[in-house]
Amino acid sequence: MTHLLKKSVKLALVQLANGADKPRNLLHARAKVLEASKAGAKIIVLPECFNSPYGCQYFPEYAETLLPSPPSEEQSPSYHALSSMAKEAKAYLVGGSIPELVPDTKKYYNTSLTFDPAGQLLGTHRKIHLFDIDIPGKIRFQESEVLSAGNGITIVDLPEYGKIGVAICYDIRFPEMSIISARKGVFAMIVPGAFNLTTGKLHWELEARARAADNQIYVALCSPARDMNAMYHAWGHSTVVNPMAQVMSQASESEEIVYADLTPEEIAETRKAIPMYEQRRFDVYPDVSAGDIVFQEAPIGDVGK
Repeated sequence: MTHLLKKSVKLALVQLANGADKPRNLLHARAKVLEASKAGAKIIVLPECFNSPYGCQYFPEYAETLLPSPPSEEQSPSYHALSSMAKEAKAYLVGGSIPELVPDTKKYYNTSLTFDPAGQLLGTHRKIHLFDIDIPGKIRFQESEVLSAGNGITIVDLPEYGKIGVAICYDIRFPEMSIISARKGVFAMIVPGAFNLTTGKLHWELEARARAADNQIYVALCSPARDMNAMYHAWGHSTVVNPMAQVMSQASESEEIVYADLTPEEIAETRKAIPMYEQRRFDVYPDVSAGDIVFQEAPIGDVGK
C-alpha cells in the first residue's frame, strides 16, 4: 500500500514571541528551531510574520527582496537565517512568513519559504487571500491597503516524507485550497497564521478541524505568541489536528513549542473507516481539483515579474 506520508515524523510548531528588533527575532527563532530539533522534530514550523511585528504599517519597513533567487544576505537576512536554521537543525523548515518586496513592481507580499535539511529552498508561498475584514465594534484590518495577493496554490515535496500544502492565515478559510491540495496528495496542510482575539476565539480551532475532516489529512496552524503590548493581539493556541479532526496538541497563548507525531497509518485508517475518497459524486458536482489550477510548487523563480 502506498501511503501519502512515507514514514512517521515528529512535527513541531514554534509559537514564537517576537518584537520590533528583526536581528533579535531571527536569533530567537534560531534558538527555538534548534530546541525543537533537539526534541526530535524533523518538520518545524514558524508563525506568520515571525521576523517582524504583525500589521500593515510594518510590512514596508520590514520587507525583504527575494528575487532574483537566491537573494544576497543584504537583500534578505531572513532568507539566509532560515536556510542556516534548517541546515543546523537538519530538519525541514516551514519558515512562517515574512514581508516581501518586489522592487520592479513596488508590490509587497506576505511570503512563506520552506527549506530542506541542507538549507536549500524547496518552495515559496505568497498569501493568496488578503485579510480584509470589518467586524463592527471588534476589529477592522485591511491587508490589501499594502499587500498584493499571491496567485498560486503551493504544494511542497519533502522527499523523505511526502507532500505538504502550505498556506498563510486567512487562506485556511477557503476550503478549495485544502481540497485541491489533498486531492493532489498532500499528507498535511501547514498554515502559519495570526488570527486575532475575535476571529481566533470563534474560528481558529474550527477551521483546522474542518479542513482535516473535509480532507482526512493532518492540519497544523502555527501562531505567534500573544503580546498584549503589541498593536496586534494574536490568538496563539498553535494547533495540530489529525485526519479524524481530533486535536492532537495545542499551545496556550504564550510562547511555546507544541509537538505531534504524524503517522502514515493514521491517514490510511481514517480513510478506510470513512471512505469519502471513494464516495464523492463527481457526476453530481464538479471536482474542484480538476481543470486549470495555478500551482506554485517550486521556488518563486520568475513569479514576481
